Amino acid sequence: MSVVTTAIVQRSLGGPEVLKIEEVPLPAPGEGEVQIRQAAIGLNFIDVYFRTGLYKAANGLPFVPGKEGAGTVTAVDAYASADGAYAVERNIATRHLVKVPDGITLETAAAMMLKGMTAEYLLNRTYKVGLGTTLLFHAAAGGVGLIAGQWAKALGATVIGTAGSPEKIALALAHGYDHVIDYRNEDFVARVKDITGGAGVDVVYDSVGKDTFPGSLDCLKPRGLWVSFGNSSGPVEAFNMGILSQKGSLYATRPTLFTYISTPQELKDCAGALFAVVLSNKVRINIAQTYPLAEAAQAHADLELRKTRGTTLLIP
Repeated sequence: MSVVTTAIVQRSLGGPEVLKIEEVPLPAPGEGEVQIRQAAIGLNFIDVYFRTGLYKAANGLPFVPGKEGAGTVTAVDAYASADGAYAVERNIATRHLVKVPDGITLETAAAMMLKGMTAEYLLNRTYKVGLGTTLLFHAAAGGVGLIAGQWAKALGATVIGTAGSPEKIALALAHGYDHVIDYRNEDFVARVKDITGGAGVDVVYDSVGKDTFPGSLDCLKPRGLWVSFGNSSGPVEAFNMGILSQKGSLYATRPTLFTYISTPQELKDCAGALFAVVLSNKVRINIAQTYPLAEAAQAHADLELRKTRGTTLLIP
């Protein structure tokens, strides 16, 4: 039996103004699905990529954006890999769900799943961070950055970040970073070389894209790894692979969370590692601001203008 729910619906590509709140029909769950009433929805930069058309929505226009949330079925569940999160209620395939353990609130779960599992695969699997690792993490005061800074520090790394204001620098320093570079007023390449005594870092985690390339490569040690996992300033343009050899036999990769949690066991393992590190208090989840779901357009605008810090939630 179909019911009516409230959702953000996008019928065209463009700026935040294309995000409109509507009443939409919600059919009964199909085979392998459950219906969730959501407590909170995570805001992520990947939502901007889908809104603008940089990434293509699976079923085209119109669509309900959002990839992360937490809510209640008959048990408590969260997810971080299914489209359509910007809604009060929704149907979702059970293969995308993980049970939220006791000790973690629904709001915290909604704030941490996509960002925290991104930090998990970056630090534990894309490059195995550990004692003696020196790394650079761009956008240190963002949602992923604040989780990654704490987690990397707990793993024994020397953690360098970049941020764009005194407030964001202070926030990153309070969340595991040993050094934070003001990229608006400092040459981050020169500062990394200064901090590391000219050696460079083992790995650069770069979600900024255009504005930090090729500078990120110049921060690496010979045979270091550049991990490009986002492009908040715009995509990196095509480049000659020879630049990697010229700058020290470097490695480069462009991973996505969704290939790292593509099987039920991988999802379970990734989420389990995240829940464990949060429950251990080695990583604190920073919910810095919330918006009503109806103000999703304003939340997008503030995110793109870098007015937000840490994690943002939309509350149905």
